[in-house]
Amino acid sequence: MDLQLLHIFRNTPLGRELLLQSAYFCRNLGILPVIYIPRHLKFLMYFENDVVQVDLDSSYLRAPETAMAHAAEIVKYQGLPEPKFLEPKNFTASTLPDLPVNFDFMCCPRSVSDLSSKIGLGYIGPRVRRIIHAARFPVLIGCSVYEAWQSIAVFFGGSANAVKALRLGFRLARLTGFPLDVFTQEDRRKRDYYEGVIEKENLGPEMDKYVRSWQVYSSGEFIDNIYDVPYNALVVAGAYGHGVVKEVLFGSTLEKIQSHLPNNLLIVGPNYRAAMQG
Repeated sequence: MDLQLLHIFRNTPLGRELLLQSAYFCRNLGILPVIYIPRHLKFLMYFENDVVQVDLDSSYLRAPETAMAHAAEIVKYQGLPEPKFLEPKNFTASTLPDLPVNFDFMCCPRSVSDLSSKIGLGYIGPRVRRIIHAARFPVLIGCSVYEAWQSIAVFFGGSANAVKALRLGFRLARLTGFPLDVFTQEDRRKRDYYEGVIEKENLGPEMDKYVRSWQVYSSGEFIDNIYDVPYNALVVAGAYGHGVVKEVLFGSTLEKIQSHLPNNLLIVGPNYRAAMQG
């Protein structure tokens, strides 16, 4: 297991569900979960072009005496070997640890800075958005209740980041053996444009090999058409990088996806670099 996923563990029932999701993701892809059990309410992540300070809510520090045992039990339940527990080596201040960023994936709740009971579908917190915007790895936004996904759904809109998401979808399909469906909503462009992008990027052979269906919608509202996405699919989508004011803007398509689909969501940010082979 050379690939690693970073998971910030919350020792609560909601945290249990999210770690179950991370561990299931890792089991299917042959990834090692790396678990950080916070001892402080803040940490820093030094990315190449941004430094993100994450302010956790107090529930992340709950019951530290049982956190490691609970996390190990959840990972074992998913049939994985003993997880690696991250102990920060560097501190910007005595209570401000620096977390490494050289991971292949990271799993986040919709917000790390607010109580999950206050967070509903359609809200992704500004710190999570900052991480997605800055990271070289994709970020998994897990369901609030554990759901074992059985297929992969990629949203493809023809952009450079959509191509990255599609390539990642191919890799996920190859490693898991799960079927892959692609969804495209025509806007000002027609199907031949998207087919041209596929041809230009030399993705035709992988489309033929891995894609079960490619749904291209020429009519109807996007939020109505995404009803066709299987409920038990891992959704993969690319995010635009429009800069940071109060929070990172994802682009209208991804905002609609995350606002209307309850599925597990794997987001490819603008700085994502594919390191996942096999």
